[in-house]
Amino acid sequence: MTSEVVATSGRFELTPHACFACGQLNAHGLHLDLHVTGDTCWTELTLRGDFQGWEGIAHGGIIATILDEVMAWALASADAWGYTARMSIEYRRPLPVGARIRGEGRLVERRRRLLTTSGRLIDPATGEVYATAEGLYVAAPAERRAELKERYGFRLVAEAPAPGGTP
Repeated sequence: MTSEVVATSGRFELTPHACFACGQLNAHGLHLDLHVTGDTCWTELTLRGDFQGWEGIAHGGIIATILDEVMAWALASADAWGYTARMSIEYRRPLPVGARIRGEGRLVERRRRLLTTSGRLIDPATGEVYATAEGLYVAAPAERRAELKERYGFRLVAEAPAPGGTP
């Protein structure tokens, strides 16, 4: 059964924190700017050269991190916060560092405390797919969800639709 969507559209604002993916206080982090449209969380960024594996190519662990982050934040569209239980990734083509990319995560299904997501990394100009993923998350209990919301000052700020009108 698919979960009811709570959030409709906006940008996540969080109290500054040190998460490698979405935190602004981590000097070495990705500093992802996260947005939500319906059941989809998305971000756009250009990967710096210090995130490479092979010469000029993004490290697979960085790709996995971005996918995990957008899929995990997609849970917020149903007012769910969770822990990654399992994630599988299909790396479809090398992702050059310095390329503009878009990460998208979507809540696909919610069954009791298990939340299924899908994700992808694409070239936002061409739609070319670099990687896809599927994730399984375990929902945090209500009291932990409330603690996390308070700790991170979680709020959704309305914004204009994404260019092209799609997430």
